Amino acid sequence: MKNTKQEKKQQVDDAKRTFLSGENFYAQHLLGAHQEQDGYIFRVWAPNALAVSLVGDFNNWQDLPMEKDESSGIWQVYTDKANEGELYKFKVKQADGREILKIDPFAVRFEKRPGDAAELYNFPEKKWKDGLWRGRSKRTNAFKRPLNIYEMHASSWKHHEDGAPYSFADLKDELVPYLAEMNYTHVEFMPLMEHPLGRSWGYQLIGYFAMSSYYGTPAEFQDFVEACHLNNIGVLVDWVPGHYCINDDTLPYYDGTPQFEYTDPDRAKNNRWGSINFDLGKPQVQSFLISSAMYWIEMFHIDGIRVDAVSSMIYRDYDDGPWTPNHEGGNRNFEGYYFLQKLNAVIKLAHPNILMIAEESSSETPVTGMIESGSLGFDFKWNMGWMNDVLRFYEMDPLYRKDNFNLITFSFMYMMQENFILPLSHDEVVHGKKSLMHKMWGDRYKQFAQLRNLYTYFMTHPGKKLLFMGSEWGQFLEWKFDKGLEWVDLDDPLNHSMQHFTAELNDFYKNQTALWELEDSYDTIEIIDADNTEESVLTFMRKGKRKKDFLIIVLNMTPIERREFHIGVPYPGTYKEIWNTEMKEFGGTWTKHNEDCQSEPIKFKEYGQLIKTTVPALGAIILKPETINTRKK
Repeated sequence: MKNTKQEKKQQVDDAKRTFLSGENFYAQHLLGAHQEQDGYIFRVWAPNALAVSLVGDFNNWQDLPMEKDESSGIWQVYTDKANEGELYKFKVKQADGREILKIDPFAVRFEKRPGDAAELYNFPEKKWKDGLWRGRSKRTNAFKRPLNIYEMHASSWKHHEDGAPYSFADLKDELVPYLAEMNYTHVEFMPLMEHPLGRSWGYQLIGYFAMSSYYGTPAEFQDFVEACHLNNIGVLVDWVPGHYCINDDTLPYYDGTPQFEYTDPDRAKNNRWGSINFDLGKPQVQSFLISSAMYWIEMFHIDGIRVDAVSSMIYRDYDDGPWTPNHEGGNRNFEGYYFLQKLNAVIKLAHPNILMIAEESSSETPVTGMIESGSLGFDFKWNMGWMNDVLRFYEMDPLYRKDNFNLITFSFMYMMQENFILPLSHDEVVHGKKSLMHKMWGDRYKQFAQLRNLYTYFMTHPGKKLLFMGSEWGQFLEWKFDKGLEWVDLDDPLNHSMQHFTAELNDFYKNQTALWELEDSYDTIEIIDADNTEESVLTFMRKGKRKKDFLIIVLNMTPIERREFHIGVPYPGTYKEIWNTEMKEFGGTWTKHNEDCQSEPIKFKEYGQLIKTTVPALGAIILKPETINTRKK
């Protein structure tokens, strides 16, 4: 028994040492509350606190003094009075003598809002059944596979009749079949970690190891993820390692001194979002954050993490307030830069198949690719430039599109600089920006026609895909975080047809290898005509590995039908229309496809063969070779 106690003490001492050095990536096993013998042991890191006490339901919220390990700054106490389900906090006597009740930064469960006390919670043992999915993921190259993400805010997808949001138990029953029916490959949730204010959408966190009790229990989320995997759907989660909630009883100035935050108040304060920035260069903070990421990956079997607001972590001048140049006189935040490289290196070493995704708005720093080449080491980056340009274009009166055609073609110049995801995200359908449907020019019929056109461009442009919930059927109202989506829209035939269109387009994307097989190479695309500004028609090809595997995409950006439209093709033969956004089943007026096109030996641009067809007004068509001779051009 003595040796066992000594071994356990050594394990704890080793965990403290690696926590202090920034190399403990399972710090939740050391800190927080843990069941031990007939009670619980509590540990909290507060190096400059004058005293710390444990208070909770089990001691009538009276002080139970904790003992400090001077070498680590970690306070500890054991009690056999605590029971699962009871609430607790730490009373911290801060460096200036002020006493304040603080949360447990490592809590895995919190009481429901508006309270923020931690709850003692023991995970029920989960016997996972998703081994087939996880094994297949390890053998799959994500860069050469379809990736089509349905982005969600968990509590505003649907509400019950009494106004209560769906829990993950509800989402398991309704959302999983919906994702399968709509042919999405992945679902991505805005942050699920504990946050006290719903209005923050989860981007101002207090609990980095706790799923918000607003969404149900951690066990329910585990079951949800498993159900997704059994239906061949991946699960991604947003995560916010840059900044955190400013509430005084949470993480800020935990022991009365800059503990989780930068010492420089200008660097600590995030003026833009009214929050506090993590000191990403501090080893203990690195242990805390990387442990959080690993926890979500391993405890919930998620398939990837989208890191929010990367620009705010790698540039000192990103915020609206005063800033100080680094030691080289520049704006690089070296602490954030090296932390993100370390984060990606650690996660990829332990879990090579986990997708690491960056939401980053600048182009000054390589984000995806090998860390050894100076990149941050992410797998994918949101293409914010594409999103901004394209939405500006589709909001525009077609009369002016010919003079702004570069808005939809400029992305072809840089599309391989990073591994991109094309995001039509929540950020574009709030704060008066209008929904995607509402952004479209013209009357209601033209708006739907353009939305179908936009989604076809979105799905055929190189890059993985992300679409925010409600956009799949063209919800007209902006997203509201505290209400369910406008499901009543689907009683309208045009909205219903739009939803059907999106499901069919998603299925088309999954089944057309030319849209993703060579996506990490310029070989995936060939521009046929990006200079037809007068007619405002864009024509390009997407190509797969096989010579005969290619698609011809034609997008008409005006309300004028283009008859006898000329398209250059690489080989002589017959070309078949396999996609037309104006089909009646999608909400258009066409009852049958264009007839097959037989090429003629007429030169067009760089091509020796020409086909002619009709392109619908504000419509898009896709052609595929039916019978061609690849030995001739």
